[in-house]
Amino acid sequence: MGCRPFSLQVSALPSAPVRRPGPTHPASVLFEDGDRAATLPVCDHYSGVESRMRKSLALQAELGPIFDVTLDNEDGAPVGGEVEHAHLIAELLASDANRWGRVGVRLLDATHLRFEEVAQVVLRGPRRPAYLMIPKPLGLADIERAASIIDAMGGGDVPLHALVETHGGLREVFALAAHPRIESLSFGLMDFVSAHRGAIPQSGMGVVGQFTHPLVLRAKLEIAAACHAHAKVPSHCVVTEFKDLAALGQAAQRAARELGYTRMWSIHPDQIRPIVQAFTPSAGEVEQAVEILLAAEAAHWAPVRHRDTLHDRASYRYFWQLLQRAHATTAGGAALPAEVKARWFMEESV
Repeated sequence: MGCRPFSLQVSALPSAPVRRPGPTHPASVLFEDGDRAATLPVCDHYSGVESRMRKSLALQAELGPIFDVTLDNEDGAPVGGEVEHAHLIAELLASDANRWGRVGVRLLDATHLRFEEVAQVVLRGPRRPAYLMIPKPLGLADIERAASIIDAMGGGDVPLHALVETHGGLREVFALAAHPRIESLSFGLMDFVSAHRGAIPQSGMGVVGQFTHPLVLRAKLEIAAACHAHAKVPSHCVVTEFKDLAALGQAAQRAARELGYTRMWSIHPDQIRPIVQAFTPSAGEVEQAVEILLAAEAAHWAPVRHRDTLHDRASYRYFWQLLQRAHATTAGGAALPAEVKARWFMEESV
């Protein structure tokens, strides 16, 4: 699934000055402001133990911001030591190890007695997190409560993510996705299965069963549909069999190509590269997208014919989003031809 070099079957592109999106740039032509979905790295790597948090940050510094790191103050914190753990997380956020600024924090759930204290420690540290993950909301009211507390602390500029892992959260998933402070929703597989009190077998948490059990599959589809309806990012759940990288890659491909997810959790460093690879468009897909979008631009974004197939703005939007994903999933957008990067993806123009 990874990208390989390819040759464009188009004439040479004229050089263009670096500029912000003008009226002919795909981002301006194809989308109204309200239609632009949030874009995030395709892999969200979770870590809670200090040594693993430091190793995760070191790996991100090495590979670049092709994956996020989420420092875990919920399951990763010792019971009774949540506030001390939050101070450690604030220290790591402020350290040189946070090279790219793509480090988030999973807080305690909004009803926890220490929620406010932990949130305050994280938000009042020297450096803000890239986002805050709210676990186990029982419904919209929990998200509203968490957002109200965070905003009152001056954290209104920090995007919120939420874990859908309870019956109430799934029941109100479209309302969660519609909340203006929410940037992404993740599926909490293991807590969701446990909430069924044994009615879903253990296999429903496995790499095969989580794609076949009707109740689990329904939850995944509801979350993805809700996110896409409100231009938010759906993030797929964990694969606990972290040593079986072939199975992980297949699961990531299914999540991306069958269930509509654009992001996925990693719980072990070995899972990061296979997830990124699975969510990266292939070289053939990139080549096709470039050819179609260049032809569309030349036609002033009117319908065009490409290899005996008609394309218009509806398909142009698809292919532009594909190029954005290819640019984001390889360090520096290496999968894209230099001419295309200069034309549409210069730092000042995205």
